Amino acid sequence: MPRILVVDDEEAIRNGLAEVLREEGYEVEVAGEAQTALAKLRDELVDLICTDVRMPGMDGLELVDRVKQESPETEVIVITGFASLQSAVDAVKRGAEDYLSKPFDLDEVRLTVKRALEKKALRDRQSRLERRVQHLSPGPALLGTSAAFRRSIQLLDRVAPTNSTVLIYGETGTGKELVAREIHRRSPRSAESFIPINCGALPDTLLESELFGYAKGAFTGADKTTQGLFEAADRGTLFLDEIGNISLNMQQRLLRVLEAGELMRLGERKVRKVDVRIVAATNADLKKAVERSTFRQDFYYRLRVMSLELPPLRDRMDDLPMLANHFLQGCAQRFNKKIDGFSKPSLAALQAHSWPGNVRELENAVEHAAILCVTPFVELEDLPGELREKAVAGGVVPSGPPTLDELERQHILNVLRECGGHRGRTADVLGINRRTLYRKLLDYGVARDQADEDEGDDSTQPAPS
Repeated sequence: MPRILVVDDEEAIRNGLAEVLREEGYEVEVAGEAQTALAKLRDELVDLICTDVRMPGMDGLELVDRVKQESPETEVIVITGFASLQSAVDAVKRGAEDYLSKPFDLDEVRLTVKRALEKKALRDRQSRLERRVQHLSPGPALLGTSAAFRRSIQLLDRVAPTNSTVLIYGETGTGKELVAREIHRRSPRSAESFIPINCGALPDTLLESELFGYAKGAFTGADKTTQGLFEAADRGTLFLDEIGNISLNMQQRLLRVLEAGELMRLGERKVRKVDVRIVAATNADLKKAVERSTFRQDFYYRLRVMSLELPPLRDRMDDLPMLANHFLQGCAQRFNKKIDGFSKPSLAALQAHSWPGNVRELENAVEHAAILCVTPFVELEDLPGELREKAVAGGVVPSGPPTLDELERQHILNVLRECGGHRGRTADVLGINRRTLYRKLLDYGVARDQADEDEGDDSTQPAPS
C-alpha cells in the first residue's frame, strides 16, 4: 500500500487532504512543518510527499531539496495558491513531480496523486529489473564434481526457486555463505537485497537492535530511530549465520517473525509487517542442542523446513585440484602474475593435507603460494611451511638426497623469491652474470618478461668477487 505524507501548517487543509487520500486506500500521515516531515521520512519509507510551499521555518522549496537529497526515490507534489504559481514551477525544476493549486479540485487531487505514484511504481519496477539482470549474470562458481558435493547442489537447485526457509549445515569454511548467496541469486527475490549477519559474533542486546531496529531514545546512545536488518531485507533474503549460538530469548523473538512476518522495533509498540526469506547456517548439531534444551524445538522445526548439508573438503578431495586452480587463477589476476598451475609435488602436498579449515583454508594456502610464486607453476617451496613439512614427513614428496642439478635449481629459485623476482639483484646475490641467470631460468620454464628488458642484459658484467 503506498504511503503518503501530507505537510501543511494549516491543520484544516492537511487533515482534509489526508482524509481524501485515505478514502482512496492510501496509508497517510500528516506533519505541520517541514522539520517534522523530514524526521518522519528518516523513520519510515515514504512513497509520496504532498507539501505546501509557504510554511514558517523551512518552506516547501527547501523541503523539496532536502527530500531529493535524503530520499531521492520519494516523489513530491507541491501545494500552492494561484498567487504563488511561480513557486510551484520552481519546485518542479528542483525535482518535484507535480503541483496542486488551492482551492483543491478533488478529482484533480486524486488524478495527480495517482499519476505520481504510477510513475514511481514504473521507475521502481525498472530498477528492480535492472538489478535482476545483474544478479542473473554468472555469480561465484560453486565448483565440484564429487558425488557428495553434487548431492548438495542438486538440492540447492530445487529449493532456491521457492520462498521456504533453508537451514545450511556445514563445518567452518565449507562455503555456507556462498551457498546462501547462490540460493538468493537463483530465487524470485534475486533483484532485492541479500543481507548477511553473523549471529555468533554479537551479544544478545546488540543482535536484537541490529535485527529489529530501534526507536530514538530506546536505550542509551539511541539518538535517532534506526531501521533493522529485517526491514532492510524486506522482499529479499536475510542470512543468519551461526544461528546455533543465539540465546533462547532471541530464538523466541525470531520465531515470531518467521511465523507471522511481524516485528516491533526496540522502544516501539507499533507492529510492522515484513516479507523476508530466511536462510540460516550452523556448524552445530541443533538436534542435540534441542535434546539438551539449549535450542527451542519449535524454532528448530521452523528453521529446517528445508535442510542442506555441505560436505567437508576431506570428503570431496576429487574436487581439490579444480578448486585450487580456480583460486590460483583469481590470485594470479589480482597480483598481475602469469601462473599456469601447480607442479606435481606441490599438488601432491595439497592433496595429502587433511584441511580442517576446509575450502577457506585451501583458498588462503593458495593465496600464500601465489604471492611467493616466481615460476610458471607453484612449487613445493611456495606452499605454507606446515603443508611442506607434512608432505615430506608423510613421504608424499621425495625426501632423499636431491641431485646437484636439483640443488642448483632450488637454490636459484629460492634466491629469486627472496629478491622479489628481481633478476638483476638475484644475479648479484648468486655471483653470476645476468645472461647466465636468464638462460638457467628459461631452462626452468621462467620466461623473460618486460622487467628483464628494463634491467638490461649486462652479458659482459663480471661476477662480483
